[in-house]
Amino acid sequence: MADIQALLSALDVFSRATDKESIDRANSWLQDFQHSPEAWTTCNVLLLSPDAPISAKLFAAQTFRTKVTYDLHQVDAANQLTLRDTLITALERYNAGPKTIVVQLCLAISGLALQLPGWDNAVQTLTDAFGRNPATVPTLLQFLTVLPEEVTGNTKIPITDDEYRERAGSLLTDNAKEVLELLTMYIRAPGITLAIQTQIFQCLRSWLLAGEVNPSELAETPLFAFAFEALASDELFDSAVDVICEMIHETQEIDDNMPVIQLIVPRVIALKPQLVNDREDPEKIKGYARIFAEAGETYRILLLQHTETFFPIVEAIGECSAYPDLDIVPITFPFWMRLAQILGKKPSVSPLFVDAYKALMAVIINHLHFPLILAENFRSFRHVMGDTLKDCCFVLRTDTCLLAAYQMITTALARGPESVSWQEIEAPLFAMRSMGGQIDLEDNEVVPKIMDLIPSLPHHPRVRYAALLILSRYTEWVNLHPEYISFQLQYISAGFEDSDSEVSAAAGQALKYLCQDCKQHLVEFLPTLHTFLSTTGTKLLQDDRRQVYEAIAHVISAMPMERAAQSLRTFAHDILAQVHAVTVKHGSGTKEELEQVSNGLENLEIMLHVIRSFGEDLPAACQGTCEEAWTVFDAFITKYGTSYDLSERATRVIRYGVALFGFAALPVATSIITRMSLAFESTGFPCFIWIAGKVVDQFGNEEDESLRTAFRDLYERSTNKVVSLLQVKTPGDIPDVLEDYVQVLVTLVSLAPDVFFVSPSFPLAFRAAMTALTVIHSDILFNTLDLFRDILCHECITREGNTVPPPKFPIYAAAILGVMEKEGFTFLCYLLNGLVGDFPEDSASTVVSIFRAVAFVWKSRLLSWLPAILEQLPTTASPNATKSQFLADVTTAINANQYDKVKYAILGLHRASRKARERRRTGL
Repeated sequence: MADIQALLSALDVFSRATDKESIDRANSWLQDFQHSPEAWTTCNVLLLSPDAPISAKLFAAQTFRTKVTYDLHQVDAANQLTLRDTLITALERYNAGPKTIVVQLCLAISGLALQLPGWDNAVQTLTDAFGRNPATVPTLLQFLTVLPEEVTGNTKIPITDDEYRERAGSLLTDNAKEVLELLTMYIRAPGITLAIQTQIFQCLRSWLLAGEVNPSELAETPLFAFAFEALASDELFDSAVDVICEMIHETQEIDDNMPVIQLIVPRVIALKPQLVNDREDPEKIKGYARIFAEAGETYRILLLQHTETFFPIVEAIGECSAYPDLDIVPITFPFWMRLAQILGKKPSVSPLFVDAYKALMAVIINHLHFPLILAENFRSFRHVMGDTLKDCCFVLRTDTCLLAAYQMITTALARGPESVSWQEIEAPLFAMRSMGGQIDLEDNEVVPKIMDLIPSLPHHPRVRYAALLILSRYTEWVNLHPEYISFQLQYISAGFEDSDSEVSAAAGQALKYLCQDCKQHLVEFLPTLHTFLSTTGTKLLQDDRRQVYEAIAHVISAMPMERAAQSLRTFAHDILAQVHAVTVKHGSGTKEELEQVSNGLENLEIMLHVIRSFGEDLPAACQGTCEEAWTVFDAFITKYGTSYDLSERATRVIRYGVALFGFAALPVATSIITRMSLAFESTGFPCFIWIAGKVVDQFGNEEDESLRTAFRDLYERSTNKVVSLLQVKTPGDIPDVLEDYVQVLVTLVSLAPDVFFVSPSFPLAFRAAMTALTVIHSDILFNTLDLFRDILCHECITREGNTVPPPKFPIYAAAILGVMEKEGFTFLCYLLNGLVGDFPEDSASTVVSIFRAVAFVWKSRLLSWLPAILEQLPTTASPNATKSQFLADVTTAINANQYDKVKYAILGLHRASRKARERRRTGL
């Protein structure tokens, strides 16, 4: 009774508590209870208790379902049939409801039936118990509905594939005919209610969905006709639609199902007038759209073979596509797409289909019109409709579709500006943009008409926005027709001056793609673009200005090397001059000045990102510029390095600058690392250690003594700083710092082991890196695990044979052995807690490598550490039986010197913990 009272108290928390801590504590207690063997008895008492609250009874029913799925091994085989009887007795008690309890008990019985070969015929047992009395028939129908769903869908039930095939066949296939007969008997039974008829349809759909009811056999029963007749009933409509759609879907093997298809299709076509009769009822139209679309998709081959016979289905789908409710329209899109994939490959297409896709194109463009009241998802849905326009292009050919959209605009413009709404112009423009990816780049007929039309379009911001995006979409065509570049630059330039921010942004995108795809033709326009930046460009929003710089960078990348370098220097000089000016200014720069510098650095970053590199041999224009640029940045960081945003901007430019100059950056590498080390020590900003790590990565193989000293200085200063940060913050508070710090360590252990292992900072670094194993962030965890794998699997301690090791290997090995002697227990605690906790799924292989190395080198220490480590692993993630098995497996593997078997122990622990966590996520 104490267990029941504790259970009721825990459940009561959910109805009265508001604080998360109380709810989490109660939830954890309930999940632990569900795992316990005592839960079987306690839940049975609750279900049979007349005084227990409904919430407790529902929890008891849910617990039975959960325990049947996961914990049936807790019940002796001799008592499992008794458990069946207990569940059936409970189901009899709750025959009148609540339905939620009935459903959970039916699921529990279904899961039990799948695992009990000794239960010969579960369907017959339940039919005998509930199928004779009209009052209990709904309970039987509920069981028969969930049985196929549970058998085919609950993959967590622990049975083998062979056992599953045998039991699924026994439960479903062997009973399909009897179930069909039972449903047929009930559907016409005297006094049957609409509620039971709905249940019958739901049950029939479940068996159809499981592939257990043959459509041909179904067609021979009254259920077939009644499904179509039930569409006239408001109460039965939705469930009848579900059955009809599933029945059609199950006839997709056309040749095997032609007789029943010949019965289905006339009935489907006969529904077409209902699209007019029920036009004012969107829910009815949605149901008809589902039926017609399913028939069209399933029978599309027959549509092509017997077009005139089946074409009314296409017409009906077209009517559904034209319906004004945009929640209904997309139901038809998969049909149009799949049919277009077939028609588009044919040398000739029936005029009926041509007309259907022409009508569809007009319908879609009409749907593209902006409504007076903008729906929440309308903008994103326009792009979905744009994909359907591409389907039209596939069938009708792109030039035909583009010309149709063009004619819509010219027809509207011909009526005069007073009688034309902007929507009439914008929608066909959007359609042209959507179809832009399908155009023939050699086209000289339709696309020139569109280009010539654009300057005459109304100056409405939505129209200008759409026109600019057309320009950005057609730039590959423009590359082959460069005579249009001059006009487009003028149109784009005017777009930057528009007061609407979206128009200006579209102009930036158009310029970016024009410069990217037509860069060879735009070299001569570079002075114009430079002038534009110094005049109109100063008025642009930063997002738009950045796109202009990106566009210019694409043009520079197409220039001859020497000229490109000179051009980059010109644009970079303007930005670096601003940086230098604010650096040498007496006192700090104003907010506006610093924002301007920050924007300039962002623009320079995007240019360097696009241009990337000039190769190993720098052009003459670049000679000496690396040192000059670093002098500017060094002074800037010295003065403004305490500003997080400015530091981020500056270091990102330095990153691309080092890549641009390549080996030519070596003379300043030591200075860069030193500055970054000091800046990180002073501020703790991760950007500084990030860029220092990039320089180490680029020059880590260099033997320059000053550079190696800088590596050591970086290593020791950054480690001391991270350790000091961890004394006042949790690892979760500084994930970005740990991510960049660990990456530096990974780089050092690979390229500078003489620094990494020999430094007195190694033990500190090892401890600091361990804390990163608690940060729930995939990149950090993968990097940290890679670091420890590189340390503990280093050749200096894992190498075998009698060959003489490199001279520093004994020093490295001594350092690793020393740190593991002190930190091994704690490290393995972190490792195994992460494995059974929050490590990413794909990390298990790295954990295996690490653990195998530990077992190989520290075998006796590992066996002495493991019991205490496993003891502190949470049982919620690693049950005691799992821990015991893991310890036994590892001990056996080590004692037998079969270290490869450690892998299977780790993977077994990982699988068991994953199942335990999954259960806790879905158990309540």
